[in-house]
Amino acid sequence: MDKKTISRDGTPIAYERHGDGPAVVLVGGAMCTGATLAPLAAALSDRFGAVTYDRRGRGDSGDTAPFAVAREVEDIAALIEASGGSAVLYGISSGGALALRAAASGLPVSKVAVYETPFAVSEGGGKERREYTQRLTELLGEDRRGDAVELFMALVGTPPEMIAGARRSPAWPHMEAIAPTLAYDNAAMGDGLVPRDLLTSVTVPVLSVAGGASPEWLREAARAVADMVPEGSYRTLDGQTHMVDPQALAPLLTEFFVEATRHRRPTKPAEQAGEAG
Repeated sequence: MDKKTISRDGTPIAYERHGDGPAVVLVGGAMCTGATLAPLAAALSDRFGAVTYDRRGRGDSGDTAPFAVAREVEDIAALIEASGGSAVLYGISSGGALALRAAASGLPVSKVAVYETPFAVSEGGGKERREYTQRLTELLGEDRRGDAVELFMALVGTPPEMIAGARRSPAWPHMEAIAPTLAYDNAAMGDGLVPRDLLTSVTVPVLSVAGGASPEWLREAARAVADMVPEGSYRTLDGQTHMVDPQALAPLLTEFFVEATRHRRPTKPAEQAGEAG
């Protein structure tokens, strides 16, 4: 990261800007750094100034205790200010929850796109989240970072043999280094259920996207986000999973950010007719 801005609490936030157009701040999810979203930023850079950044506690950014989700919203505010004073937001996975919170807080954001924000759509999913929160808190409290990463990987459905392989990989020390930020993403997700009150307070257009090859519950969660936001719309990307291809996603984001009126919800039937897009 070649630039830094200072958040409200004095924390330095490292970022890069790709391109010279209107600002798009890209918000990564759990275990992500700014580098994770660099390929998407490159795909957007011909039309936008795509901003990637290391969320606090990761990469080249600092961290300041005590943590609160509001501090991460302030980080986004600092990035927007450094990028000209207004922006659109894109968030993937739990980063989508943070982007939605930023928009609801009244930051100068004109549009938000999110990809597969993993809210639970059933009480069973809510119970799983509560159990995860309790166990994650215990493991991080004991500084068992590797076990915390393994817990997260199991939560998102990583097979045991892949988790074992990850532990032996050169990337594992990096994953352990940012393991404490798993608590930050968990906090951004709230109780894990679809946050009706938060979503209904978002006053800007929101595009909620899911992969056509992703589990059904993720598509249901994406639809729920679109349904609860006053100006929400839902789209699927055929053949995509949670590890979405930036080249497949970038055209959809460009269309939404440039021509938002095409995605404003006029009526429920019209939205349903466009869901297969």
